[in-house]
Amino acid sequence: MPLSAFDPSVSCERRGFLKSLGVAGLAGAATVAGNSALAADGPVGKPSSLTITKVETFALLHKLPRAMGPSTAVSDLKDTLLIKITTDSGIVGWGETADVGGTRGIIEDHLKPLLLGKNPLEHRKLWRSLWGANFGDGRAVAGLDLALHDVRGKALGQSVAEMYGGRLRDTVPVYAAAMNYQIGLEPEKQFPEEASSLVKRGFRALKARTGRLDHKRDLAILAKVRETVGPSIRLLTDGNGAFTLPQAVRFGKELEKLDFYFFEEPLPQGLNYAGYDELTKSLDIAIAGGEVLDSRASAREHIVKRSFDLIQPDPTLCGGIAEVLFIAEMARLFSIQCLPHCYAGAIADAATLQVLSLLPPYTFGFSSDEPMLEYDVGENPFRDEVVPQTFQLEDGRFRVPTGPGLGIEVDEAAVKKYATKPR
Repeated sequence: MPLSAFDPSVSCERRGFLKSLGVAGLAGAATVAGNSALAADGPVGKPSSLTITKVETFALLHKLPRAMGPSTAVSDLKDTLLIKITTDSGIVGWGETADVGGTRGIIEDHLKPLLLGKNPLEHRKLWRSLWGANFGDGRAVAGLDLALHDVRGKALGQSVAEMYGGRLRDTVPVYAAAMNYQIGLEPEKQFPEEASSLVKRGFRALKARTGRLDHKRDLAILAKVRETVGPSIRLLTDGNGAFTLPQAVRFGKELEKLDFYFFEEPLPQGLNYAGYDELTKSLDIAIAGGEVLDSRASAREHIVKRSFDLIQPDPTLCGGIAEVLFIAEMARLFSIQCLPHCYAGAIADAATLQVLSLLPPYTFGFSSDEPMLEYDVGENPFRDEVVPQTFQLEDGRFRVPTGPGLGIEVDEAAVKKYATKPR
């Protein structure tokens, strides 16, 4: 998407805005140029000769033992879409996204031809061409963008974070995305027990679903969770669009009394996120949202009108790594925190960890909040099997992968195990 998508009426001169993103900024072009010679000495050959020879998509599906979900949905299936980009030198990159609204078809039929035969190190050129061919499908671009970053990092011998100027932190705090409603289980018992178990595993922040039940009942459940884990554990909750505006205001005021850190997307979503600006004005608790934003253009509207206190662009859904960094810096101009959404497999986790390592603390204060990784703790083979080197929790944090590209290796046998038939 061209930089003209950023409205010059916002009080930031364009050149100064781009400079604030850092030397590697949105494209990493300088990094590519400066490291071509370095990588030429490596075993993969001269990077400038790299050519994309294959682009493959893998739709993964897993049946859960029990149907579960948030306030507005229930399913016993878990799915994701993986993308593999192969080069003539044997370097392979992996990406992940959601196959919603024909994403896989867009990649296979429209975007793959734009990449085959091209140099993956010309990332900025390729990224722009991907936006032009698909009428702005941020999911399709994002999945390919992650895979291109993985290829480029492996070719240059650098992690994604290093290509963007280096990490600001080596470890990232994690919150457990947990406590889904499960068919056949009473949440009054399930939620507190699950929360207690997660705290024992070392999590220091937990997110629960809410909004499916009568609101007084849901609040009683969340109060029990708070009583179970105590005051030192950070609690968050996600309404998943189940509330009207008046209901969300009343519910949010009760969450404030329980010392919840944020109230995520209680109103219906859609790209317009109608009413969220009014909700943020009505509550002291932070309102989080924006996981379905598809680009900087859609994010800009909500930043300007302050729809959220915490904006949640997803690297696998909104155009990729550079797009999340752009949105984060744009939000910072308005004192809005960026807390990227992440709820998929290990490839998405690794990419989000790279992004989080690049985001500065929200203030210069010594006790400033840090952006956290959202981590799905439910049954998820795309997290536990597709990437054998699972992340280890240490004092409520994950270490950022330091290997080249996304910093992970993919077990292709596991990919094929869960893949549905090829398209």
